[in-house]
This record gives sequence, structure tokens and C-alpha cells, in this order.
Amino acid sequence: MLLGSGMGWAFGEEVSVQALRKARRQQQLVSKRLLREEVNGDGQAGVEIAAEPLSEQEVLQLLRDVQRGREERKKLLSRLRQGLQHKETQQKFVRLEGSMRVLIGLFTSSLANIQMEAARCLHELSHSCDPAVAEACLPATSYLLTYLSGHSVEFTELCLYTLGNLAVESDAVRKQLLPQGIIPALASCIQSPHVAVLEGLGYVLSQLLQATEAPTKIIPLVLDSVLPQHMLRLVSSNLELGMGVAVEFAWCLHYIVCSHVNNALLISQGIVSTLVLLLLELASVMSKAATEGLELLICPVLRCLSNLLVEDETEGCKVQIQDERLLVALFLFMQYFLQQHPFLVQECLWLLNNLTADEPFFCSAVLTLDLLPALLQLLSCSRMVTLLALTVLCNIAEKGPAYCYQLHQKAVLPSLLSTLALSDAQVVGQSLELLHLLFLHLPEAADDFLSQAGLQALEQHQDNPQLQERVRALSETYLQPAAASLISCAGASAAVLPSS
Repeated sequence: MLLGSGMGWAFGEEVSVQALRKARRQQQLVSKRLLREEVNGDGQAGVEIAAEPLSEQEVLQLLRDVQRGREERKKLLSRLRQGLQHKETQQKFVRLEGSMRVLIGLFTSSLANIQMEAARCLHELSHSCDPAVAEACLPATSYLLTYLSGHSVEFTELCLYTLGNLAVESDAVRKQLLPQGIIPALASCIQSPHVAVLEGLGYVLSQLLQATEAPTKIIPLVLDSVLPQHMLRLVSSNLELGMGVAVEFAWCLHYIVCSHVNNALLISQGIVSTLVLLLLELASVMSKAATEGLELLICPVLRCLSNLLVEDETEGCKVQIQDERLLVALFLFMQYFLQQHPFLVQECLWLLNNLTADEPFFCSAVLTLDLLPALLQLLSCSRMVTLLALTVLCNIAEKGPAYCYQLHQKAVLPSLLSTLALSDAQVVGQSLELLHLLFLHLPEAADDFLSQAGLQALEQHQDNPQLQERVRALSETYLQPAAASLISCAGASAAVLPSS
């Protein structure tokens, strides 16, 4: 039985996640990010075209020249940076003795233009997929953290994305960053008024929160800081700061909630009401504002709420979340995104399942708000959407006769006959569960089922090993007595007819 099953999402396991990653610009969820946009000679912004890879001798000569101050240092560093866009040049660079020491010396220069160009070289190295290159950058991490308090927005942003790239896959880098104080540094940086800095900070934090050691070593430090309160503030102010900032911190909250380290703290800080109000706000502006990328924000918010609901100790969460308007928002999202982003329909249904499991308030609301027809329409969608919609219907039917009567009045039986015609054993099995609840609480539903050729619909599954026991039990418990009663009533009616 799937009734009342609260499902906690763990990012990175479902097909919908793949669709989400593909949708995000520059694969921003778990991939490294690269900032290469710069101003061309004509003053126009553009993306630089990488030069050819450099030989080891060329790298060595560039380092010598830049140390000696030959030509213009910035131009030399720019040429080195272009070469470092190639994997082979990166590997040659880190193998050269003293190369990183020279680069860090330039990175800590008092000349802003030299410092920026050296930072861009470090950024190129941080984007390498070679762990050896990332670990060669270890001596730079303390300086990167120090410069997060700098006055240049562009420079701070570059340092943030470099830190995030280094933290993605290098245990050694993360192990060094924690005692160096990356969490306090981020806590200070998150109070910046600059959107670019906040979005970069969200990227760094999301990389740290996805690390395997995050639940034991990183998330407790985050929860003990001011970061969660600011994350909630930034998520709820998405329309003012732009979607990017809200998306970053919504995923950060999702990773923290999934860790189950201390969700009670987040609830006490108002995460539930903040996210519910955000969903209501997003639903209210969908028809007025551009919705491109909106699914990227809605998805982690739905997952946060779903995962908060499945924890036994968070009864306060269920009380805070009881707002009928949330159901209206969920159905609006499902209707709006059904064609273009069907994975979001699954996310909405997971939350709806967790809302209706063992909770009469939302089961009643589905009926009183007349949302049942829209739910029944989802039974003709994809396999997973159909299965989840059936699960929600089971949650409602489980509440008793009054709920089953409403389901019956809204023509749930014809929809079930359609799902019984499918070949998917899991969908059919959930349909049988719903029939069992209907017949248990509303015996007359069995009579109507028989009159609509329901017995024939069941018979096609009687030889399926996965379903035959349930089909037989359903038939023997509810349908055979109902059929006998119908025959008896028909006989009695015939007996009182006057003979001609």
C-alpha cells in the first residue's frame, strides 16, 4: 500500500533532475562555472575565443617575463589565461615548480589590474576537471577567502566562483576551507547588497552543501551561523533581486532540509511560512510576468516543503502549512507546466501526497475547492503522474464514507476503468487499492462498478502474478456479494409483476 507514504526527495536520483540540470544555464546545479565574459577592444561585451594551448617552454617563459616585468604584465597574464583554457596547458602549468607561487604573488599584488588578471588565471585553473589541478590551487584558498571582503564586486564575484569550482570535487580543498573559516566568510559576504555577489555566494554554498561530508561537517556550521536566516530572506525577495539569487538559495535550503540535521531549527526560523507565501506569490504573478526559468525556483521550494512534512518530529510544520490557497497554487502550477515541464507536475503531486497523507484538512480542501476534476484529469497523463494522482486519491478515500461519497459523485469510477485498461502493474495495483477503499466505505459503489462492466475490466488482470491475488480478493469480498444482491433484487422485482 502506498497510502500515506511521505516521500523525501534526494537530489540527483530522478529523471526530472536530469531535465532540470539540462534546463539550467551553464549546467549551474552541480557543474563548475566559468566566467569568461569580458570587454572587447571596441568596448562591447563578448565571450573571448581561447588561444591555442601553450607548450611547457612557453608557459615557463611567460612566468619569467611576468616576474621580470617585461612588456606589460597584464598582457602577459592575459596570454597565460587564454592558454590555461586548455587542459593540457593547465597540467603543464601545475607541474612546473614554483608556478603557483608566482601566480599567487601576482594575485596578491597591490595593482588592481594585475590582481584581477591573476585571479582570472586562477579561475581558469579552478575549472579544470583534473583533481591534481584543483589541489595545486590549495595555497590560494586563504587569499580567496580574504578577498571576499573586497570592494570590487567583479573581483569578489570571481573569487566566489573560483572557490565554488575548487570545492566541487576536491575533498582536500573542502577539508582546508573549513578551518580557514569559509562559513564565517560566507556569512559576512551574504549581507552584500550586490546581486552578482549573492548569486556567486549561493553557488559556493550549494557546492559545499552537496558534499558527502556536508551533514556531519558543513551543515552544522551553516545552521549555527546567520546564513539560514539570510537565505530565507533572499529566497522570499526573489522578485526584487532577480530569479538567480532566489534559485541558488532555494536549492541550498533543499540540501539542508534533505540532510535532516536540524530541520526543527529551520521551522522555528519560519521556513514553512516563508516558502508557502513564496509559492502563493509565484502563483499570483504567473499570468502577469515572464515565467521563463520559474520552474527552477518552484522545484526546490516544493521539495523543501515535501521533505519537511515527512519528518515525524515536525508536527508544527503541518500546522503552519494548513492554507487552502497552497492547494490552488499547486493545481495552477500543474496546469501551467504540464506540457512544457511535466517533471514539475510530479513535484507538485509529491507535495500534494504528503499534504493529504493522514491529514483530513487538505483532503477536505481538495473536495470543497472542487479540485477533484482536475486531479482526475491527471490520470490520463504519464505513468508517474498517473500513479501519484492515484496515491492522492487513495489518501482521500482512506478518510472514510463521506470522502468516498464525494469521489463517487465526481465520477471517479469511469476514470478508474480507464486506468484498469492499462498494462502497468503498479498503476493497476494502485487502482485496485482505490477500488478497495471505495467499496469498503461505500458499498453502493460496488454495484455501480458492476453496472459499468467493472468485472470484465478486472478479469483481464486475473492471470497477472503481481495482481491476481488482489483481483480475487476484491472480487470475492465486494463484487460477488454485490452481484448476488443485484440478482436477488431483480428476482424479487420479477416476482411481484402481475402475470399476463
